[in-house]
Amino acid sequence: MRAGKARRESRRQATVIHDWNLIRTAPPPPQSFELNDETLRDGVQSPSVTNPPLEEKLELLELMQAIGVRSVDIGLPGAGKRAFEDVVAQARYIDKKKLRLIPNCAARTVIADIRPVVEAVQKSGRSIQLYTFIGSSPIRQWVEGWDLDFILKTSVEAIDFGVKEGLEVAYVTEDTTRSAPQNLDRLFRTAIEHGASRLVLCDTVGHATPAGTRALVEWTRALISGLGAEVKIDWHGHNDRGFGVINALAALEAGVDRVHACGLGIGERVGNTSMDLLLLNLKLMGWIDYDLSQLVRYVQKVSSACKFPIPRNYPLSGEDAFRTATGVHASAIAKAQAMGDAWLADRVYSAVPAAEFGRSQEVEIGHMSGMSNVKFWLASRGIDPSDALCREILNYAKTSRRVLSQDRVLALVERFRSRANQPVRAARAAARIARV
Repeated sequence: MRAGKARRESRRQATVIHDWNLIRTAPPPPQSFELNDETLRDGVQSPSVTNPPLEEKLELLELMQAIGVRSVDIGLPGAGKRAFEDVVAQARYIDKKKLRLIPNCAARTVIADIRPVVEAVQKSGRSIQLYTFIGSSPIRQWVEGWDLDFILKTSVEAIDFGVKEGLEVAYVTEDTTRSAPQNLDRLFRTAIEHGASRLVLCDTVGHATPAGTRALVEWTRALISGLGAEVKIDWHGHNDRGFGVINALAALEAGVDRVHACGLGIGERVGNTSMDLLLLNLKLMGWIDYDLSQLVRYVQKVSSACKFPIPRNYPLSGEDAFRTATGVHASAIAKAQAMGDAWLADRVYSAVPAAEFGRSQEVEIGHMSGMSNVKFWLASRGIDPSDALCREILNYAKTSRRVLSQDRVLALVERFRSRANQPVRAARAAARIARV
């Protein structure tokens, strides 16, 4: 039944929307892929967020599963007592609630960092993947005073220790997108030889372009193929140049198996790839068919738990995402609704169908509005939109520098009604006097 509805909507869309995106369409990646949520580890490294209490972290785990996330970074247990205890509690919760989430933990390529991951596995009774990281770029080597031999040595020690302890090891090269291929070749070959089952390509400072992302992923795939190894590739991106989402899509096109992202795009500096915007685009591009009815709720929970406000103009979840005070826009939406066509009303001035994600089109009244705005606003609240009332409200709005608040519009309605009732009250009083 759902398939039939989808086909009808597809035919209808082709009739009323000429989609230039389909001229050079990107087909879904041939490989299956997963999403890894980094909100509770890399995301909370932002200097502007609050590390949520455990109860809210557990709520977020439930919402991550609800939106189709497959794996989740539950922390860096070597960071301290609270970090360790939260990791254990989350791993236990995932196990107890039988969530389909695969937990993983971050650790430097230092045994002292990895040992707490092993202890967390033992204490929780739940397997946890190890993501062990070290900087690989020449600029990091220069600043840290490292050479390639040092990086190789510490990487081997970390991977060997993790494998010996029964952990599935992902090898993370920080700043991969600014690392030389000859160095990555040695690092990746060595990591694979010592048992790493994943290579994580990191755009740590948001340096990469989509073309650079594809080039790196394709180069890595060729290296793995040449070795005949069964090794997965992850992409971990940041948003410093605003390329977070598009780079994640480029990485998937090029063949990665898992993409990392954070709710609301939180993270250091300008943040990580946004999980919610990535999911939104994967859905609209037809690359996934997840139920995303909880996506806005997930973003709102990240916002409240991390004390990080959702920007008003933020796509999908922002207050203004489906809100207009412009006369032409409101008129088109109102005409579509007057036709009894909710599908059309949701798309005539929106690339994102609000109803599919639990939102709705909102029409406001301001200095750029027309009569359509006022009539739509009043009718949607069950108020008779008489021409006289609409004119009065619109005339007031034209003198305002801001969109009128609901309280202001309702006050104008009450004032109009009160004035309109004055002659009636006067006539009734005169009638009572005449009777006396």
